[in-house]
Amino acid sequence: MIPEIEIKSKQEIKQFQEKKLQELMVYLKSNSSFYNKLFDQNKIDISEINTLEKLSLVPVTLKEDLQKFNKDFICVDTSKIIDYVTTSGTTGKPVFFGLTDKDLTRLGYNEAVSFACSNITKNDTIQLMTTMDRRFMAGLAYFLGARELGAGIIRVGAGIPELQWDSIQKFKPTYLIAVPSFLLKLIEYAEKNNIDQNKSSVKGVICIGEPLKNQDFSLNILSNKIKDKWDIELYSTYASTEMNTAFAECEFQQGGHHHPELIIVEILDDNNKQVEEGEAGELVITTLGVEAMPLLRFKTGDIVKAHYSDCKCGRNTLRLGPVIGRKKQMIKYKGTTIYPPAMYDLLNDFHEIKSYIIEIDNNEIGTDNITIKLNSNMEISEMTEDLMVRLKDHFRAKLRVSPDIEFVSNEEIKILKFPSMSRKPIFFIDKRIY
Repeated sequence: MIPEIEIKSKQEIKQFQEKKLQELMVYLKSNSSFYNKLFDQNKIDISEINTLEKLSLVPVTLKEDLQKFNKDFICVDTSKIIDYVTTSGTTGKPVFFGLTDKDLTRLGYNEAVSFACSNITKNDTIQLMTTMDRRFMAGLAYFLGARELGAGIIRVGAGIPELQWDSIQKFKPTYLIAVPSFLLKLIEYAEKNNIDQNKSSVKGVICIGEPLKNQDFSLNILSNKIKDKWDIELYSTYASTEMNTAFAECEFQQGGHHHPELIIVEILDDNNKQVEEGEAGELVITTLGVEAMPLLRFKTGDIVKAHYSDCKCGRNTLRLGPVIGRKKQMIKYKGTTIYPPAMYDLLNDFHEIKSYIIEIDNNEIGTDNITIKLNSNMEISEMTEDLMVRLKDHFRAKLRVSPDIEFVSNEEIKILKFPSMSRKPIFFIDKRIY
């Protein structure tokens, strides 16, 4: 199930997107209070925005715009809105999005072609290990995508390894949708309860919320820890509520494929200029085919690299590499710039660590402090001290930083990791005052 546009030439894809862009500009001018005002204030003649290059004439849309003018982005009468979702608010105040019936159809299509990209077919059954409630778009998208594809789906929800294994053994799913670190808990439960995970029905996992790969697409530490115990395929996927679109890996697992019929992609530097090929920048997106709340040149806050080389799967679309980090979560520490995912990877290298939270705050001279709160499976104080020394040495060697280390109870970690309104685990808490 490869959409025809995705195997067209790069020039044909560009021409297709430019036609869709012109249609979007007319739609926004006619229906969007926010963008109509933006065009007027900046004296933008929408007929001139007729190529991808000319998109640069339009100012970018910020998350702060969505937060401040949320309702002004609605392009339809509210009676047409069928479903409401909200963003997770990881780096700021959550915002809502309304979806019409047409938007829900588009969302299902997006996930169906993304599943198909990762080798899932109508003959497969998918076990969903993330929530469908709490206004969470992802869980809804997975359900609609499986339905569109014709695959079966088992809606188990997040957590509870015992229930997950009960469902795996009863219903024989071939794919899971899960946060990668939760797979380690499934493995641990299986080993304690005489379940051979390698004899289960599971062939692969669509992984969400945590990085699986290094920038060269080699497996990171977390992925290797999973695959050392469970011989399954791990597929990365990247999406957000604002995009209404996913970037999914194909069988060759060299980055998330772009669906050009659904979204326009730009990778911009700090001055909102297109980066050179191979350079990292902020992902900026323009949604296509969204009816209720389309976005034009929206800055996602995620730092990524795009890859343009041919893929063996036959798709001619660009691919996004692993997210390097979120721009607002960038840490400056004694002349070194790092992002949280680099620290996650190092912490996952220590089998003694059961769970962790990274906290960032300002010190008295205005630079960033890094505190790692962790729960260890060791109880002897001497062993704990040894772990602290090895952790600090590892961080200095790999990232040139020396974080503060605090050993806390598993209960404290759980409270921090799963706050009351959270729909997914939190690994990073930013207490900095800007």
